[in-house]
Amino acid sequence: MPEPFRSRVLIEVRYAETDQMGVVHHAVYPVWFEQARTRLCLETGYHYADIENLGYYLVVSRVEARLLKGATYGQTVGVSAWIERLQSRGLRFAYEVDHSGALLAKGATEHIWVDRPTGKPCRIPEVLAEPFARLKGRT
Repeated sequence: MPEPFRSRVLIEVRYAETDQMGVVHHAVYPVWFEQARTRLCLETGYHYADIENLGYYLVVSRVEARLLKGATYGQTVGVSAWIERLQSRGLRFAYEVDHSGALLAKGATEHIWVDRPTGKPCRIPEVLAEPFARLKGRT
């Protein structure tokens, strides 16, 4: 099976994202994951806002982050995202954060598809099934 498509965003570490020691606070990583995930969703041909306008949400059901080395103020980090697992009712995105070739963190988020009008879990919308499968490397 082909490797999944990876998106990558560059993020300049802001002073407000660091703690008293000058290291990025752990709560920032999920925000960075979201930026990379939003960019990845755009590769389907649908911005995440478009997915919501179609009547669906991708609700976060789990967040994992493993911090290996602290990012610091003034660095520019790269955040990569890809689809690690794609199922009929949900998916798992994986992430890596790096700086100058050094892996700083890795993580994952799990999501379920939710029908926006009813608020109930649902299957992946038919219009999005192929674009997301393509990113996963299934087509």
